[in-house]
Amino acid sequence: MHPHDDAATCVDQLRTALAANGITLPSLGTDLPTFAGAYGTAPLISLGNCNEATARALTAALRKAAGQ
Repeated sequence: MHPHDDAATCVDQLRTALAANGITLPSLGTDLPTFAGAYGTAPLISLGNCNEATARALTAALRKAAGQ
C-alpha cells in the first residue's frame, strides 16, 4: 500500500471519529509537502486551525475517552 493511501485512510478515520463526537476540523487532511520530501519519512496528518469552541469540544472528548 502506498503511504498516501495509509495517510488518506487515517484522515478519513479521524474525521469520522471526530464527527461521532460532534467535532469538525475543516482543514483536516494530509500534509502535501511531506509527499514531496526527499527524506522518505511517513506523510504527516495536518490537523489545521480551529476555533476555541472546537478546541474545547476536542478537549472534552479526549478527556471523556481518557476517563477524566
